[in-house]
Amino acid sequence: MAKAGFSRWHALGALLLAWAGLGQAAEPVAAQAETRWGRMPRLYGRITAQDLGLVINTADPYSVSVGEYYAKRRGIPAAQVVRVQLPLRSTLTREEFVALDQTVRSQMPETVNGLALAWVQPYAVECNSLTSALGMGLQPDVCAHSCAPTRVSPYASYFGAKPWIVLGLRPAMQLAARSVPAAMAMIERGITSDHMLAAGAAEPAMAYLAATPDVARNVRERLFPPAGAVPGVAGFEVARVKSDALPPMRRTLVYQTGLARVPAPLGGEWLPGALADHLTSAGGQLERPVGDGQMNILDWIDAGATASYGSVSEPCNHVQKFPHPQVLIQAYAQGLSALEAYWHSVAWPAQGVFVGEPLAAPFAAVPAQTP
Repeated sequence: MAKAGFSRWHALGALLLAWAGLGQAAEPVAAQAETRWGRMPRLYGRITAQDLGLVINTADPYSVSVGEYYAKRRGIPAAQVVRVQLPLRSTLTREEFVALDQTVRSQMPETVNGLALAWVQPYAVECNSLTSALGMGLQPDVCAHSCAPTRVSPYASYFGAKPWIVLGLRPAMQLAARSVPAAMAMIERGITSDHMLAAGAAEPAMAYLAATPDVARNVRERLFPPAGAVPGVAGFEVARVKSDALPPMRRTLVYQTGLARVPAPLGGEWLPGALADHLTSAGGQLERPVGDGQMNILDWIDAGATASYGSVSEPCNHVQKFPHPQVLIQAYAQGLSALEAYWHSVAWPAQGVFVGEPLAAPFAAVPAQTP
């Protein structure tokens, strides 16, 4: 992975501008000795089953099984389920993508503000990720220079729950796992997580942020918040750890690191709704088998995480192309879904695929009872 860098900042208000579009390439330097939390704007609303569209590939038995299971378990309205036929390979051509995009746009109700894609492959369109291309539009120039900055996601600085209506953007996530049973288990973890931490917990949920000796992949360490309680949230704490000296990891809700391959076990005890990712070049190439070069983000799903993120083409190590630790943690802690928290945290998502159970929301408030 080639080296690229980032600007200095602390406040998240400035971050949502500078980090999203104005960071300049630079050599990474040592992490600052002192860090602090940035100010996270208040985010409003949450995408639920009534706002989520589901796309099923009828040419893929995995997609049919997982998609129908998800629609039933999450109560996705039938009008929000679109069935398509796609080739079973990793990458779509531009022409195949345009046909898919037009089908989704024409058949999905205007009330749908997010997408769940019920398959593992395809996950890319040329050098773009499929989730980004469907979510905010194809960026054909990425392949010409994949290490260059890509288009800023307007979702990174949007604070509501109606991005399709306001921005013309639908954040997307793939219901991807290595088997149908593994996908069903992931879905069940997402469902179990709902409202689980809304009132706090006797023992805190943990965000483990691991610094590594891999300098090029450790660039997010400068963005790690201080260890201790997440501001304004009961029962959620940050632990800053070293990848070569990991403590026993319990009640893991967030795990971020930067390694080509993360040593097993991948996090110990996972809470339902856990988010985990590693900063590397090809983690989002979902067809990679276990043990083949760089770690596949489906390894996180196998381990017990509920959602993850990884790049499908060489991004270099721009931090804007990967989930920002503070944004991810604070957005999730405000009660947003895994889909929304991950999309808020990536400023340049063109090359990154979002994988997992989109609606998992452990900090979401329990709905008021209707008489």
